[in-house]
Amino acid sequence: MAGAIASRMSFSSLKRKQPKTFTVRIVTMDAEMEFNCEMKWKGKDLFDLVCRTLGLRETWFFGLQYTIKDTVAWLKMDKKVLDHDVSKEEPVTFHFLAKFYPENAEEELVQEITQHLFFLQVKKQILDEKVYCPPEASVLLASYAVQAKYGDYDPSVHKRGFLAQEELLPKRVINLYQMTPEMWEERITAWYAEHRGRARDEAEMEYLKIAQDLEMYGVNYFAIRNKKGTELLLGVDALGLHIYDPENRLTPKISFPWNEIRNISYSDKEFTIKPLDKKIDVFKFNSSKLRVNKLILQLCIGNHDLFMRRRKADSLEVQQMKAQAREEKARKQMERQRLAREKQMREEAERTRDELERRLLQMKEEAAMANEALMRSEETADLLAEKAQITEEEAKLLAQKAAEAEQEMQRIKATAIRTEEEKRLMEQKVLEAEVLALKMAEESERRAKEADQLKQDLQEAREAERRAKQKLMEIATKPTYPPVNPIPAPLPPDIPSFNIIGDSLSFDFKDTDMKRLSMEIEKEKVEYMEKSKHLQEQLNELKTEIEALKLKERETALDILHNENSDRGGTSSKHNTIKKVSESLASSPRQKTYLHLSPQSRLFPGILSVVMVLPPVILTHA
Repeated sequence: MAGAIASRMSFSSLKRKQPKTFTVRIVTMDAEMEFNCEMKWKGKDLFDLVCRTLGLRETWFFGLQYTIKDTVAWLKMDKKVLDHDVSKEEPVTFHFLAKFYPENAEEELVQEITQHLFFLQVKKQILDEKVYCPPEASVLLASYAVQAKYGDYDPSVHKRGFLAQEELLPKRVINLYQMTPEMWEERITAWYAEHRGRARDEAEMEYLKIAQDLEMYGVNYFAIRNKKGTELLLGVDALGLHIYDPENRLTPKISFPWNEIRNISYSDKEFTIKPLDKKIDVFKFNSSKLRVNKLILQLCIGNHDLFMRRRKADSLEVQQMKAQAREEKARKQMERQRLAREKQMREEAERTRDELERRLLQMKEEAAMANEALMRSEETADLLAEKAQITEEEAKLLAQKAAEAEQEMQRIKATAIRTEEEKRLMEQKVLEAEVLALKMAEESERRAKEADQLKQDLQEAREAERRAKQKLMEIATKPTYPPVNPIPAPLPPDIPSFNIIGDSLSFDFKDTDMKRLSMEIEKEKVEYMEKSKHLQEQLNELKTEIEALKLKERETALDILHNENSDRGGTSSKHNTIKKVSESLASSPRQKTYLHLSPQSRLFPGILSVVMVLPPVILTHA
């Protein structure tokens, strides 16, 4: 009895020790996951679990988003998950999204999974028209999206209509022009064919490099009011704070780069921005919702931290990730080269096989024609032989008739006709018989000559038959072509050697190999800059081509603003902001400024990446 009580107590204690859990659903851009979380877990515990599951190490760009009464909010790392204003119904749903955006995607995004998640999120924002994109740039971005999904263009596989079910262009762009889906597909495919040889990660990075130059890329907009009560929009992005007119989200009225902000203070519902330059007035604004104010403060702190982090030396973790990324890129490049060589060898083998099959078919046709000629020669010889036999029999018959006529003439001569009339008649008959005998002799001679000619023709036919048989024997005894086994071409001496056993790969990287790969990468950058001019010309040609089909009455306010900016020759607000930053820093003796021209400026001139040592921005909360 005591033992049973003790066992029940032990079971109850174990049952109490098991932590209580709840179910969480995480929605990424291309998947859904569910986890069992402990009741005491904080936001960081859940966030770290999601990042480990995805294999993501560049965690500082992302967050877990949820919605409260039509207001976006982000899970706080130091607060329990269930203490947030989330639905208590299980599973509790969060969206794993990019919270902060890089200034330069090519330089800052290291991991392939990070690039892929950014690509999917930016692509969705453009298609949902949350980010304005000009029509010609939309077609170019669509071509890179197709390259990322389908690989290299193959006319035999990617036939007309293969993009019919794909969502590649914003509906605003489709409705703006009198163009059929087939016409759009034709223009997208024309550029898609030019991206041959790009891997999925390369195509996605090209997509991001173009998209990051759009005016609304990476900007979070909030409705605010200034001290006078005027309704405005606040834009928060990686470069700083921007004030917009509610009707124009492309060009800011005022911009405050992070390096020019001395202090941002927040009290109740009012924000105060104090610039470094004391001559510039302090800007104050407020928002009606407390949650929005908290979100603005979070984004300001996060973007400013990343802004300062970019201008410092990379941490050990980032250096390690970049080194691994370079090694992985080199490995993939060598793998692509190996696959390209194998593909080339396979194509050469297939061409050789097709050539052998063509020659074999040609030989079969020649043999069939020779056989048919032989059969015709045999038939002709048989006919000539039969005709010669008939002619010979006719000649014999004519000779027999001539002999009989001669005998009849001799018999008539031997018969004497007593009377003169009979003699005359007899002479006449004799004369007729002689003429008939002469004609029969001539006919007999002609038939004999014809028989000789037929014998000669028969001899020639038999000679032709003999030659045809000899040619057929030559074709039949020709040596067959042995199967072609292409000998793999030896690897060039400058390519690092590697062995393949099963599914394992071993590489031998040398310093000279890495230097050579670095030189190749630099060479690719130079070539890329040279191609940028051609790409810009293509964009202008496409814009001119589809301009005639545009429906002016369907233009949106953003289209009109974009066209006005293009007509004035102005650059995007981001570019002006950075240029302003660079000028202010160049004139300040207290700061060191390093300017670097971004390769992406080839499509949207004026964009610069600014690297600077700046005084920290003080963020305070009253």
